[in-house]
Amino acid sequence: MKPCGQLTADQARKVDALKAGAPSFATMRSLAMRFSGILRGRAADPLPAWIDDAIETDLTPIVRFARTLNRDFDAVKNAIEMPWSNGQAEGQINRLKTLKRAMYGRAGPELLRARMLPFRHTD
Repeated sequence: MKPCGQLTADQARKVDALKAGAPSFATMRSLAMRFSGILRGRAADPLPAWIDDAIETDLTPIVRFARTLNRDFDAVKNAIEMPWSNGQAEGQINRLKTLKRAMYGRAGPELLRARMLPFRHTD
């Protein structure tokens, strides 16, 4: 995923060999680099063209990904352009689910509550 200018000499040789040996790799790398540029540029205007180009390839995972993006285009556009993120909330949900799975069948609600809630200091 690194641009060509940031690759080491060994990495650049490997990428060149893969491009020469597998044209589908070159297509995949080009699409991946363009998508990365769209995300980093925080502008969703080039996204419809990217989706069209991705769907026209014969790379099944890329086609599936592009179709999924197209199904909920407004949400994807907002995720690219808006400065807000729900990462903190998702992180907390993930932490709680992990704790729940780890504790399932091993302890009662008191231990689960003790692990999920913040520690309370008593003075």
